[in-house]
Amino acid sequence: MTIILTVLEIVAPVFLLAAIGFGWVKLGFEYRVQFVTRLAMTLSVPCLIFVALMRTDIEASALTALSLASIVAYAIVTFVFLALVAVARLDRRTYLAPLIFGNTGNLGLPLALFAFGDEGLGFAVVVFAIMAIWSFTFGVWLVSGGGNPTRVLKEPIVGATLLGALFLWQDWETPTFLTNALDLIGQMAIPLMLVTLGVAVARLTPGRLGQAVWLSTVKVALCVAIGWGVGLWFQLPPVAFAVLVLQLSTPVAVTSYLIAEKYGADADGVAGLVVVSTLLSVITLPLTLAFVI
Repeated sequence: MTIILTVLEIVAPVFLLAAIGFGWVKLGFEYRVQFVTRLAMTLSVPCLIFVALMRTDIEASALTALSLASIVAYAIVTFVFLALVAVARLDRRTYLAPLIFGNTGNLGLPLALFAFGDEGLGFAVVVFAIMAIWSFTFGVWLVSGGGNPTRVLKEPIVGATLLGALFLWQDWETPTFLTNALDLIGQMAIPLMLVTLGVAVARLTPGRLGQAVWLSTVKVALCVAIGWGVGLWFQLPPVAFAVLVLQLSTPVAVTSYLIAEKYGADADGVAGLVVVSTLLSVITLPLTLAFVI
C-alpha cells in the first residue's frame, strides 16, 4: 500500500496538469501552442537545464556513466526499432522517429523531479539532452529526408547543456541575483510543458488506432527492457538507473507529430501513436516507477 501511495503522489500532479490543458481546450478557451512551446524550448527549459546542472551535487563519474549509458541505450533502441519497422513493413519516415524518441521533456523531467528530487532532475536532464541532440540531428534527417546536422548547435537546449556541464565541471556559479532569475524562469518549464501536452493531445486527430495500440505496447516493453539491461551493464547507481529506465519508457513525444506534419509524413498515424501511448502511460509509468523506486 505504501508503494502505491508513493507512486500516486508522484504521477498524480503530472497527469492532473496535463488534464488541465486537455480540459482548457475542450472548454473552448484559446491556447497558442506554438508560442508556449517556443517560450518553453528557447527560454524556460534551457534555464531549467543550466541551473539544474550547475547546482547538482552529483559526482562527475556518475554523470559520465549515465551519459555513456544513454548514448548506448538510444543506439540500441534505434537499431531495434529499425528492425521492427522493416519486419512490420511500416513507413520508416513516419514510424521510426516516434518509436525512438519518447516524451523525456514534458513527462520525463517532472516525473524524475517528483520521484527523486533535484538529484533525479539532474540525471533526467542528461538523458533528455542526449535524446534532444539525437532527435534534432538523426530524427529530423530521417523524417525530412535531409537537413544539416550542424543546426543542432543553434538549439538553446544544447547550448544550455554544454554551458551547464562546463559550470559543473569547473565548480563555477553565477552571481546569486542571476541564479535566482534563471531559476525563476526555469520553474515555468515543467507546468508549461505538462499543460501544453494536454492541449496538444486534445487537438490531435489520431488515426490507425489498432496499429497504434500494438506499437505503443511494444515500444514501452522494449524500451523498459533496454533501459534495464543497459543500466545493469553500466552498473549505474540506483537513482541514475531508475531515471534511465523511466526516461526511455516515456510515451511518444508530441514533437514527433509536429515534425511529421511539417515534413509530409503520415501525421495522423503519428498522432494515433501520441494519443494511445500517452493514455497507455497512465498505467505503464506508475508500474515502471513502482519497480524502480
